[in-house]
Amino acid sequence: MSAKSAINKEVFIPHDEKMLAAVQVKRRTKKKIPFLATGGQGDYMTFICLSVTNKKPSYVSITKVKQFQGSSAFIKRSQWTIDQLRQVNGIDPNKDCPEFDLMFENAFDQWVAGSAGEKCTFIQILHHTCQRYSSARKPEFVNCQSKLLGGNSILHSAADSVTSAVQKASQALNERGERLGRAEERTADMMNSAEQFAVTAHKLAMKHKC
Repeated sequence: MSAKSAINKEVFIPHDEKMLAAVQVKRRTKKKIPFLATGGQGDYMTFICLSVTNKKPSYVSITKVKQFQGSSAFIKRSQWTIDQLRQVNGIDPNKDCPEFDLMFENAFDQWVAGSAGEKCTFIQILHHTCQRYSSARKPEFVNCQSKLLGGNSILHSAADSVTSAVQKASQALNERGERLGRAEERTADMMNSAEQFAVTAHKLAMKHKC
């Protein structure tokens, strides 16, 4: 089971929530945290997760989940509602990059994702979710590539693929129809030729008989 599947199973499903997206991150700038505050638990992995409740009305949350070294458990550390999100900074609108910032009412974090692709997928789903579920002021998305903010491009790509397949199938059927039409024309011509040949042969036979 992948880490993201395990997070969904351990952290969100028990609370009747569904995880929409998750990205593994590290801080770009380390926070100065007193030793006692860390609890001496050592290294850990951090995930930023987006989830929605199954019951209506739907509530969307952004949750920071950690897994400490030597432990298989995932622990919920911080959580915000989607209405507390104020700004998403994609850092560079001209190229894929793994860095991004999240600004909430009472928090600001600078992250670097495991890969540019993971970050792009997360921001794309986050933007789509904000457009759908934000009841108050929608968060600002700055320095994000336009391809991430043009709706759900994953669904668009799937739709484009289906449309392309339908168009190809239609074209193939049209071409097949044209071929069948030409074959029918050739068959008709052959039948006409055979009929004419039979008439000519019959005339010749009658002539020789006479």
